[in-house]
Amino acid sequence: MKLRTPLGWAAERWTLGSRALRWGTTAALVASILIVLGGVVVRVTGSGLGCPTWPTCTDDSLIATPELGIHGFIEFANRTVTGVLIVAVGWAIVAARLQRPRDRMLTRLAWSMFWLVVANALAGGVTVWVDLNPWVVAMHFVLAMGLLACATFTWHRARWTGGSGPRPSGASRALAWALVVATGGVVATGTLVTGSGPHAGDSAEVPRMGFDWTAVVTVHGVAAVSVLLIATVLAFRLRREAGGHLALRRVGVLLLVLVIQLTVGTTQSLIGIPEVLVAIHGVLAALVWVGALRVVLDTDPRLWAVRDHQLITGALVPSLPQADPVDSLR
Repeated sequence: MKLRTPLGWAAERWTLGSRALRWGTTAALVASILIVLGGVVVRVTGSGLGCPTWPTCTDDSLIATPELGIHGFIEFANRTVTGVLIVAVGWAIVAARLQRPRDRMLTRLAWSMFWLVVANALAGGVTVWVDLNPWVVAMHFVLAMGLLACATFTWHRARWTGGSGPRPSGASRALAWALVVATGGVVATGTLVTGSGPHAGDSAEVPRMGFDWTAVVTVHGVAAVSVLLIATVLAFRLRREAGGHLALRRVGVLLLVLVIQLTVGTTQSLIGIPEVLVAIHGVLAALVWVGALRVVLDTDPRLWAVRDHQLITGALVPSLPQADPVDSLR
């Protein structure tokens, strides 16, 4: 007898439309960005140890108590956002599994989001246990970016239409990948800036990484400018190529966000790193990361080409209504 999971059992009896899938993956992507925003707010308000223990807020209470003040409220609110994220990811998982025909890659991506949520939550707990050690805080942020990448892939896959038209050249695809690698470098150097500068995450004495802050800010800025240059070169190439129109629009949006991000980053460094600009800078970093990933996804469509062996129709459903072939792949 073949062992079936609860979702497998449900998939034999019910289906969900592509709209439910699109809404579920959108909710997961938005919640993943909110997690980044929540973490930045906790850091700039000095609320990282607002809840002094984990997974409870205090030794005696699961939630923040009045004695913890505003910092306890902010930290517990950030933990609550994780609950919202879990609901959104769960929605995406169920919607992905109950599609007909089944897309195994989409289901795997949705489950990968769940495990990254778990890993990120555990990393957040460890940061509390080690009193906001900057290297652990950096790992926590990198995991959040990994979750955001997986949410972007899942969101994109849920909307994949299997277009078969011309695609950009190999040189443009290589530039798109270089863009993603360079953006990853900006994210990595950004964690060094955070770990070496002010806004350590709590009003108490918190250890720092020990790098010269001016030096790491300079390296971070150079990395950001390199992303801007690569995106600009890619935009000029895509303008001359058949099949590059969609990717060109993605690069255009990315360039706009990059210019805003560079302006905010430079301004905050010059005027003393105000908390509001730091929070805006953090959210823009998440949007730049998503934008770079979308560029590579639309520049190299083969990444998401749906193969016949990845789509498996449910054998226990006697008949399925006729659907548009494009909708069946979403």
